[in-house]
Amino acid sequence: MTPWHYPNSAIKTLHGAPQTLLQTSPFLTENCFEGNVSNLHVNNATTGHLSSPLSSKVIPTIYLLVFVVGVPANTVTLRKVFFKTTSIAIFHMNLAIADTLFCATLPFKVAYHLNGDHWVFGEVMCQAITVIFYGNMYCSVLLLACMSINRYLATIYPFVFRRLSKYTCAWLACGLVWAIVFFYMLPYFILKQDYLVPPNITTCRDVHSTCESTPPFHLYHFISMTLFGFLIPYVTVIYCYTNIICKLNAHDPKLRRYIKAILLILVIFTICFVPSNILFAIYYANYYSNNTEGLYVIYLIGLCLGSLNSCLDPFLYFLMSKVTDQLRM
Repeated sequence: MTPWHYPNSAIKTLHGAPQTLLQTSPFLTENCFEGNVSNLHVNNATTGHLSSPLSSKVIPTIYLLVFVVGVPANTVTLRKVFFKTTSIAIFHMNLAIADTLFCATLPFKVAYHLNGDHWVFGEVMCQAITVIFYGNMYCSVLLLACMSINRYLATIYPFVFRRLSKYTCAWLACGLVWAIVFFYMLPYFILKQDYLVPPNITTCRDVHSTCESTPPFHLYHFISMTLFGFLIPYVTVIYCYTNIICKLNAHDPKLRRYIKAILLILVIFTICFVPSNILFAIYYANYYSNNTEGLYVIYLIGLCLGSLNSCLDPFLYFLMSKVTDQLRM
């Protein structure tokens, strides 16, 4: 079958392919002229990807599972921490709010994938869903980093920790996290995210127009977002919890349970956030160096792994609360 042709515009995947590979890449671009870039043309391989079993069955199944587990779990967490004034409760409340917002986007994502990657909810909703979907990952990472610092100070520098205004510091930290996430997600709300491709499918965040220029700001924005939204917080979490583990007496049965809970946090943090961020970095590196790659499917799986965090965070809260209560006995 011959590729679909719309002479006014062209597309590539979100992360692009060089012009020299237009005839071999499954995400095709060609003949880019001035005019409307909302109507794009793709080849049969791209159309096949948009309706593949991964996109139409596996991904929506995972998102539906996260929604079914995440909404009630985060609702219970919010009820338990809403009126508490401890610093760790404030962090968990903000994390539960972020996870609940993320879970609220999943029915739209499920409908999108089950509908053959056809977006029917409008451009503004596509932008909003994209902002919340990606913003949740960075918000979760930053809040988990704040919690690790909180526990680090309480364990390593208890006298300094007692003198701090923990309630005020916690709210200031949460406010700063939300401000940072809003700043980094703003371009996603400004830039166009949905495009019409054959056969009459409106995609949301799955394709990118080659007719639109890619200013250096995008590269700097991504580097900054990766550095301050993932790498530094991740190193902070590793550093804080490693020092806490070294400080505690592993021979004490109660403390041993606390150490196991910390190790579980590190494992879940790594599984949920490291793969998606590494693959995100690989894609953008290739996007700006005009190299081709075949990791788009793995990248989608990385996003699914990242989404699991929203239904695992409440259980981490319940686990840490139980262990902490046992330590106080």
